[in-house]
Amino acid sequence: MSTDSPARARVLEAATRLFYAEGIHAVGVDRIVTEAGVTRATFYRHFPGKEDLVRSYVQHWDAQVRAEVAAAFPTLTPDQALGLFVARLSQEMCGPGFRGCPFINAAAEYPDPNHPVSLAIAEHRRWLHGTFEQVLRGLGLPDPERRADILLLLRDGAMVGAALGDPAAVAEQLAAAVTALVHT
Repeated sequence: MSTDSPARARVLEAATRLFYAEGIHAVGVDRIVTEAGVTRATFYRHFPGKEDLVRSYVQHWDAQVRAEVAAAFPTLTPDQALGLFVARLSQEMCGPGFRGCPFINAAAEYPDPNHPVSLAIAEHRRWLHGTFEQVLRGLGLPDPERRADILLLLRDGAMVGAALGDPAAVAEQLAAAVTALVHT
């Protein structure tokens, strides 16, 4: 099962677009196959079932976030990295088609903490928490682990709040809350 096949990439791209826009359980395999322009046999050659595709969808989002951080953060001071996090999240929340956090959305559809999709979400969140902790430690703040817990909570709340309300107002509130977090 090749992970770099053009057909697999088309399936994952179609699933990513559709799952995020419409919800995971709302989109069936037939629709993904049609949108990706592949046969069912091709789909099942790359993904033994929809659950495998959903796990790959979560891992795909995770890889994108990690790649963005890996590209930007090494050249930034911890203060700049935190500022970039707030700016990037605000940009995402205020962007067209924003429907909240893909990880939170997927978690809502896969509540069993032992399900492979939930485990992939948990892995992303551990990495994100660790990244926050590293940045906060770099700022020389006391108790960076607890502050990373709070920053993750602020991020989650902002993503949900922006999806349900005024994204620009939420972005401003997030910036103010992060500033308060690092100055207390």
